[in-house]
Amino acid sequence: MAEEVGRKESEGVRGRVALVVGASKGIGAETARAFARRGATVALSSRDAAGLDAVAREIRDANGAAAVIPVDLTRDDTLAALGREIKARFGHLDWAFNNAGEGYPPTDLGEVPASAFDRIFQVTVRGTFLAMQQEIPLMLEAGGGSIVNMSSTAGISAYRGGSPYVAAKHAILGLTKAAALDYAQRGVRVNAVAPGPIDTHRMQNLPETYREQARQAVPMRQLGTARDVAEAVVWLCSEAAGFVTGTTLLVDGGRMAGFA
Repeated sequence: MAEEVGRKESEGVRGRVALVVGASKGIGAETARAFARRGATVALSSRDAAGLDAVAREIRDANGAAAVIPVDLTRDDTLAALGREIKARFGHLDWAFNNAGEGYPPTDLGEVPASAFDRIFQVTVRGTFLAMQQEIPLMLEAGGGSIVNMSSTAGISAYRGGSPYVAAKHAILGLTKAAALDYAQRGVRVNAVAPGPIDTHRMQNLPETYREQARQAVPMRQLGTARDVAEAVVWLCSEAAGFVTGTTLLVDGGRMAGFA
């Protein structure tokens, strides 16, 4: 029975095209794999062309379909080409996950350079805004689609020293809600995911003392995985979430529920 259900789900996404912006590693790469496992053709995008090629090879080796479209979110010319490339290669777009972002070490607000603040907003907020401007027309032409934007628990609750990152992730939620309202009657759903501490390459490069503090801050007393977030993104894009738009799905082990 489980195999039959899985087969039907896979058949239901054959011919679908999914774009993952920020797909060269971590959560983006895992989400691309998750789309491909279900039978979607995946367009992989980021500044890291070599990383994208590696993820694409992995998907193809598993009999999936993947194409690489390098894009630098700080360059309007490459972003403007994104929609044209997808249209030319696939003819349409069904799903998009806007995962690219920029971080900054914990620093008191008064000591954060304005250039760093601008860079984080340029990549995280402006990049997501411009990516959606490329994605939405393709989805409207196809009769509808679904977009998921990457926020964070930092988009819901602040932390000391995180002013530029916290502000950017809050902005992503506002952008998501506004876009969801703009296209609610035109078949395009727009949602966000807000992960808590996730055991990606960035977390793995931190000292074990910090990793343990992160675990202890989660009521489930464990770090999430990239696959946890990827599966949430795929669900939000799927027909199972067809009545869900303008919302934020927490993937945080209960962290935002309160103190355990």
